[in-house]
Amino acid sequence: MTLMTQTFTTYSDNQPGVLVQVTKDNNLLGKFELSGIPPAPRGVPQIEVTFDIDANGILNVSAADKSTGKENKITITNDKGRLSREDIERMVQEADRYKVEDDLQREKIAAKNSLESFAFNMKTSVQDDNLKGKIGEDEKMKVVEKCDQAIAWLENNQLAEKDEYEHQLKELEKVCNPIITKLYQGGTGSCGDQARSSAGSSTQGPTIEEVD
Repeated sequence: MTLMTQTFTTYSDNQPGVLVQVTKDNNLLGKFELSGIPPAPRGVPQIEVTFDIDANGILNVSAADKSTGKENKITITNDKGRLSREDIERMVQEADRYKVEDDLQREKIAAKNSLESFAFNMKTSVQDDNLKGKIGEDEKMKVVEKCDQAIAWLENNQLAEKDEYEHQLKELEKVCNPIITKLYQGGTGSCGDQARSSAGSSTQGPTIEEVD
């Protein structure tokens, strides 16, 4: 008997279920859904998928939500669909490879969210009525225009890479941070801190693809 387990998660907020597909040589052997996953931020649920193959080559694949214990499974019994130990090991290796790819995708989305949150929060901060008379119109417009440029860039570059998002954030910080630092020098806080805090909070929680 061969038993192998892999843990997956959700790729979107409040995702209610996942689809598990079993393939061999690009041929679909079977699929099933695990539904009823409690609403949660993406990346939080833990879905444990188990591959269990017996001495006769019959494969049982199960998926269970660790928080609720809800489970669903499928049995592959036809001769054509039976998988060897090597097949199962290959499937798990592929799952590991996809996990690495998912981690990279998650990092890219986190970088994108950081830029987006920083731009929106910084723009809102400098336009706050409480800053009237504390920041010059020229400086305020400089920040707003740079934030608008970053937001426009985001809209036109939805498929950019992680380093591109990070570069845009650094360029935005170069303009915004000196103005905000000067404004609040010696104070108890800064709009920059607020914007960065908001940006950080919006990216918590990993993002990886749906179980497939």
